[in-house]
Amino acid sequence: MVTLRPGGPDDAYDIVRINAAAWRRAYVGMVPDDVLAAIDVDRRAQRHRQRMAEERTHETLVAVDGERIVGYVYFGPYRDGEALDLSIGEVGAIYVDPDTWGTGAGRLLMEGALERLAGSGYPEVRLWVLEANDAARGFYAHLGFQPDGARSTFPVRRPDGSVVDLIEVRYARRPG
Repeated sequence: MVTLRPGGPDDAYDIVRINAAAWRRAYVGMVPDDVLAAIDVDRRAQRHRQRMAEERTHETLVAVDGERIVGYVYFGPYRDGEALDLSIGEVGAIYVDPDTWGTGAGRLLMEGALERLAGSGYPEVRLWVLEANDAARGFYAHLGFQPDGARSTFPVRRPDGSVVDLIEVRYARRPG
């Protein structure tokens, strides 16, 4: 049975492992292959551990099946460029280990984040998703999120140092 608990710096390796596995499975054809192949879990985990230890504004919940972390969600106030908009909530990231897709872990994570954001008084929650990611867009729509018309680019650095800008769309919903 999958349960939720707060995530912390000691979970950084599993969070990055899940993120990398999900990117490599979900983003084939959306993110350049060389970017996906170059993801270094060990190097990213160390940086992520430090960021989590210093985090003061956002929360992470992890989905646990027995002793194994199978997913995570990162959420808090909306990041508007470099500033935080404390009147709007945001789901900054949600990923589930591809081996456990379809088990309800993603829904459980999103429901947990939405409950906490609503409990913190956010009247609206936003998230960004790659425009080409039809599976994620369907998941968010099923949970009551709808595109609000905002578009942006998500820069991804390739191993050769060049940057590819991926198109993102913003989704929003009111908690409850």
